[in-house]
Amino acid sequence: MRRHIKHFTHRHEPKGTVHLHLKSGIGAMIGMASVGALTVLTGIPLLIAPFGATAVLIFGQPKSPLAQPANVIGGYLLAALIGGLAVFLFPGLWWVGAIAVGLTIAGMLMLRVTHPPAGAVPLVAFGSHMGGPMLFVIVGFGSALLIAIAVLHHLIPPRHQYPLRAPH
Repeated sequence: MRRHIKHFTHRHEPKGTVHLHLKSGIGAMIGMASVGALTVLTGIPLLIAPFGATAVLIFGQPKSPLAQPANVIGGYLLAALIGGLAVFLFPGLWWVGAIAVGLTIAGMLMLRVTHPPAGAVPLVAFGSHMGGPMLFVIVGFGSALLIAIAVLHHLIPPRHQYPLRAPH
């Protein structure tokens, strides 16, 4: 039994430095503050919970395939399409939100644009009753802004290659 518990408690993440962890946290703060400021300036509700999880990936795990720009933006746009259509076709049916999450995950995997936070977008759509066009604006602007900030952030020493380069 003790041996099995070890599998659940073992940390697979490599150790990092305090400086690097603080840099990641500061990048996330700047990213979220920027999205929040854009929310205030435009009146568009851009500050959605999935973006907090995106910040974990793009600032804290920039080498992860799940944190790459194509995954972030592609995953969010696919999720907005599926979530928006689900709300339009089946308004108020909570269980359709669950189906939309499953379809979003399957679609992201098939298109190779998996971004786990985007899996929550259909639930955001059902919980907020946002239509498809508004959902596209929110995830499009918000994810593009976060990616732009992450690109600049990772140029600050200690630098990380972000986005990852395609193999030749």
